[in-house]
Amino acid sequence: MNLPNSLTILRIFFVPLLVVVLLTRQPNWNFWGLPIRFEVWGVLILLAAAATDAMDGYLARSRKEITTLGILLDPIADKLLISAAFVSLVSMGLIQAWMVVIIIGREFMVVGLREIASVEGLVIPASPLGKMKMILQVIAGCTVILTANHPALKLVGSVLLWLVVLSAVASAIHYFQMFWGQINDRVQQRRTRVLVVDPKEKPQDVLSR
Repeated sequence: MNLPNSLTILRIFFVPLLVVVLLTRQPNWNFWGLPIRFEVWGVLILLAAAATDAMDGYLARSRKEITTLGILLDPIADKLLISAAFVSLVSMGLIQAWMVVIIIGREFMVVGLREIASVEGLVIPASPLGKMKMILQVIAGCTVILTANHPALKLVGSVLLWLVVLSAVASAIHYFQMFWGQINDRVQQRRTRVLVVDPKEKPQDVLSR
């Protein structure tokens, strides 16, 4: 297994570790008199996982080690990480559930659109809005985790959460527009074939190819 895929799998292993730390609110240790509580560990784990997300894609492209396994696992690892983090924060009472429903619902919608597009032989490329959403999710997640013992950050966390929700909705709309645009282009191409392939051929014969 190459290094990029190993980093992706490492990100998946970070998921249960993050959930355990957040839901048990442990460990809470002192190093040389400096208290390091569970929220700090949670932030460190989330940031480490996010770092593997940035590194695996870069290494795969730079080392020309893009594989089918990596293409399949990378988005799964991202969605597992974000879903686990935000669901855990709902359980901790730090995030409203409806926000997480929108955030995770967007992920399932995009996966569904890509599956449908794949069946039709189409490819929906990654959107800049989608990448911005991921960055916002990590920053918001880290901030909200810290609010567990630092109430002064609650306002900042709330603002970031709203930005995550808005970016999730905006990117979902953008992906749907890209998907629908490609479907319309495919329909137009088929209609063009009706006109140029053989004027005597019945339209339904061409469209059924």
